[in-house]
Amino acid sequence: MRIVNWDRAGVSVPAALVDSGDGDQLVDLSGVAASTLELLTDEGALADARAVVDAADPASLPARDGERLLAPITPRVLLCIGYNYRGHVVAGGEGQPDPEHPDVFVKTANTTLGPDDAVVLPPQSDDVDYEGEIGVVIGRTAHAVSAEDALDHIAGYTLVNDVSARDWQNRTSQWTLGKCFDGFAPLGPAVVTADEIADPANLLVEVVRDGKTTVSQSTSTLIFPFAEIVSYVSQSITLQPGDVIATGSPQKLEDALREHRPLVDGDSVLIRVAGIGELTTRFRTAD
Repeated sequence: MRIVNWDRAGVSVPAALVDSGDGDQLVDLSGVAASTLELLTDEGALADARAVVDAADPASLPARDGERLLAPITPRVLLCIGYNYRGHVVAGGEGQPDPEHPDVFVKTANTTLGPDDAVVLPPQSDDVDYEGEIGVVIGRTAHAVSAEDALDHIAGYTLVNDVSARDWQNRTSQWTLGKCFDGFAPLGPAVVTADEIADPANLLVEVVRDGKTTVSQSTSTLIFPFAEIVSYVSQSITLQPGDVIATGSPQKLEDALREHRPLVDGDSVLIRVAGIGELTTRFRTAD
């Protein structure tokens, strides 16, 4: 199931996206659960939601186009993994060796943004960049779990644009300020429940900037697969339902690396992963 957070006349409503064959439509699930988090953590509520979706009359459903979606989940914490796809290079074009352990950093709560909202380019930065990633959404409390058990703690998957102000990020050894400008983590549009993803180790992550593919790489090349990431992080941080881990960005293709251009007003970046969906982020200058 594709679970979304629908801005219905100014009220946040849990809903599902369904494919009508002529575009996605929305099924209101507010009669089943109070929030998307409840759907992702309560098996009974999720079963009831599936029944509502199955019984819905497509002719009566509103089209997703023209409706505003909010971030499908508001994470207590958004953790991110750096250098997690083989082939990643550092500034200057040198190959990045596989790290011994996952390189974990945090995006703060102010970064979360809905899939239909534009990222406002901060005037303080001259080098804002994008990174398309898969986010795992925690569904069960995870403390010191094994890699063998870790996937059982994942409720679903979403898409994350890890927007970064490279000039601020590179000022110091700590990336926090460069990663945490307001709105620097668009999420969504949906959380796809884990049962819909047959093989999370074989997903193609593609990113398209203004019509040109800049990223195309499979999760089969992850240094630390999803289960290992959840297990490793849970040794230190007790993960709670609704927490999100952005699992890393594939390396940009050679042309995109060579022609690096900071994002500017009017740019659009699409992240696409079959089975999880598409997240399109627009960028604009501040008013």
